[in-house]
Amino acid sequence: MLNPKIYKIRHKLDKLDLKLLLIIKKRTKLVNEVIKIKKNKNEIVDKQRISFILKKIKQKSIKLNIDPAITLSIWKEMIKSFIKYEYKKFKKK
Repeated sequence: MLNPKIYKIRHKLDKLDLKLLLIIKKRTKLVNEVIKIKKNKNEIVDKQRISFILKKIKQKSIKLNIDPAITLSIWKEMIKSFIKYEYKKFKKK
């Protein structure tokens, strides 16, 4: 049988996952707005912007006492996923 404490923590994680999904939905809407503005495919990947974002995430993670290896890994994957999404959406413009 599952430890009741683990069940309670997992329930909290599930609720938090839903909140994260809603945030990702908001982020996707903003990315869609940016796609509408971009004129060329070569505007999709902005290496300076990506570097800036990752640097800020690392700094904020350290300040918040979060292991930056975790947050940087998440953000790199998220950025990569949104770049793929932009390319896919851009083709349909």
